[in-house]
Amino acid sequence: MILDLFAGPGGWSHALSVLGARDVGLEWDAWACRTRAAAGQATIRTDVAKFPTRQLAGRVTGLIASPPCQAWSRAGKQLGLLDQPLVHQAVADLAVGRDTRAALLAACRDERSLLAAEPMRYLHALHEHGGPEWVAMEEVPDVLPLWLQYAAVLRGWGYSTWTGILNAADFGVPQTRRRAIFLASRVRTAAPPEPTHARVGQPESLFGPGRRPWRSMAEALGWGATDRPVPTVCAGGGPGGGPEPWPSGSRKALADARDRGTWQQRAPSTDIVLASRREGSGWTRRHGARENRPSGAPAPTFTGESHRWKWALRSNNQSNATVRPLSEPAGTLFFGNRANECTWEPLPDKAGASESIQPEPIKITAIEAGILQSFPADYPWQGGKGAVFGQIGNAVPPRLAGHLLAPHLQVPFTARDFELAA
Repeated sequence: MILDLFAGPGGWSHALSVLGARDVGLEWDAWACRTRAAAGQATIRTDVAKFPTRQLAGRVTGLIASPPCQAWSRAGKQLGLLDQPLVHQAVADLAVGRDTRAALLAACRDERSLLAAEPMRYLHALHEHGGPEWVAMEEVPDVLPLWLQYAAVLRGWGYSTWTGILNAADFGVPQTRRRAIFLASRVRTAAPPEPTHARVGQPESLFGPGRRPWRSMAEALGWGATDRPVPTVCAGGGPGGGPEPWPSGSRKALADARDRGTWQQRAPSTDIVLASRREGSGWTRRHGARENRPSGAPAPTFTGESHRWKWALRSNNQSNATVRPLSEPAGTLFFGNRANECTWEPLPDKAGASESIQPEPIKITAIEAGILQSFPADYPWQGGKGAVFGQIGNAVPPRLAGHLLAPHLQVPFTARDFELAA
């Protein structure tokens, strides 16, 4: 089997399914387990730190691990960096079969820090029985020194290893998400995948296949050249709440219809189109906060000066937040205690734009956040808004995962073969 530690909502698993393989995920979070079940992914709900490894002996060909990053992430308190010497000690002890986790955990400032040492417990148990053939792990950049320690241990066991920092945008993910990667193999030379994209596109030549430009948010979300959000099809609720449907291409259809002044029904699961606040200020006064329109009715009128504004994604409400226009990839998506920290915000496009008609900021939807992580638009997220956004923010981008896993599975593919986002 392929064993996936800290499997989350299925970033690695979805990539494996696209590549024609499956894994067994170990995951503790109840909503992540429900998402995996809805996606048809095999899952054992368990605490990775307590799961017995003896029953895995001789059965695992590939090991995947993405330990929780909250203790190490720069978006948090980074107590994992203070605990780093203790984590290194745990890895060194587990590599020789000595379990000192209880004592080390008592000294940790963040109890999650030591989870980054858990893969070594599994690796040691599996190594005693000749496996696994390959290993792939991912974490925030500050964990790179720990991956270097793993690499030193596994090289002593006969593995070829590679560690380094990769940017998800270089592999077609519409997000500049930098991650520390660990790769190891007993049967081939471990090496990073060749990037398929670059900040500036590179044409094919005698020296290589070339690289496509980074994938922008507009391209991934199907907003085309409109450079601004368009009305969302909703089964109920509204911008601030209620269930969200999963209509494939609905925003693209609405973007195409915007200039025609009408909207064609593209989502048979619903007959109602929620009128949009993206029309600009004054919409609520003209139409009411929650006006719904039948699917055959004209779309809301867009203000005549709406072309003077462009839309950008703001990563949070802090003064130093990352703000990216739709023509670029998103910054790294973080979703913490608040269910929805990212917002679409209007930016002046041309001189003379009147502040009196400036559109209001709009919260990003779960569908949009998932697509920017390279999940398909119809991925079956389970749970309330907080649970869903938490799963998305912590997930491995499936498209990046696919590039990392394909060489181990000996599955060739090109950039165009791995279109995960709708």
